[in-house]
Amino acid sequence: MIDPNSFRFLEKLQENNHKEWFQDNRKWYDESRQDFIDFCAETLDDLKLFQDDLLHTDIKKCILRINRDIRFSKDKRPYKNYFGAGFGPGGKGSGRVDFYFQIEPNGRSMLGGGMWDPGAEILAKFRQEIDYNSQNLKGIIDNKIFRKYFNEIEGSKLKTKPKGYDIDHPEIELLRYKELFFTRRFDEKEVCRQDFKNEIVEGCRILKPYQDYLNELFYDEN
Repeated sequence: MIDPNSFRFLEKLQENNHKEWFQDNRKWYDESRQDFIDFCAETLDDLKLFQDDLLHTDIKKCILRINRDIRFSKDKRPYKNYFGAGFGPGGKGSGRVDFYFQIEPNGRSMLGGGMWDPGAEILAKFRQEIDYNSQNLKGIIDNKIFRKYFNEIEGSKLKTKPKGYDIDHPEIELLRYKELFFTRRFDEKEVCRQDFKNEIVEGCRILKPYQDYLNELFYDEN
C-alpha cells in the first residue's frame, strides 16, 4: 500500500518546489520514492500474469524521473509534483501504448492509457481504421464494464471535420478526436487503502483491450 507520508512529501514539494528545499529533504524524497516503487513493483508482478510483454520488464525502468525538463518551458519549477510510472514492455520508454499510473495530491492520482498526442502518421492510421471498421473500437470502449470504469472519452478534438472525411460521416464524432485516451482518478484515501493495488490491476485489465487494439493497429506487423 502507499504510505500517506508519501503524499505529505508531495504536498510539501508543491509548496517548496526549489532545489534548496529538495536537497534539505532528500531523505524524505528517497523514502517516498521507494514507497512508490515498492507499490509499483507489486502491481507489475500482477500485471505480468495477463500481460505477456511485461514478463521481462524491470520496475526501475518504469518509474518516471521527478526532475522536469524545463529547457523549453516558461514554468521553471525543477520538480514534478507527482510520482509516475509507465508499465510497458521494457519500461516507460517502450514506444508502445502502455498503462500509466501516478500519485499526486488533491485528488489527482490516476490510472490511464490510450492514444495521447500521436504523430500525424499514427492519427491518420487511427482515422482510417475508424472509417473502415469502427465496430472493433466501439465494441471495446462502449462495453458496459469499460465505460462504467472509464466513464468518458478524453482527448482534444477538432471543432469541424478532419481533412478527407465528410461532415456527414456516421462516425464523425470519433473521427474528430486528435487523441483518445481514458483516465480514472483517485483521492488520497483510496490510494492509501490496503487493497488499492487490486484496484489498479483490475483497472489495467479493463483497459487492456483498448491498449491491445492500439498496439496492434500501430505497431504489430500483420
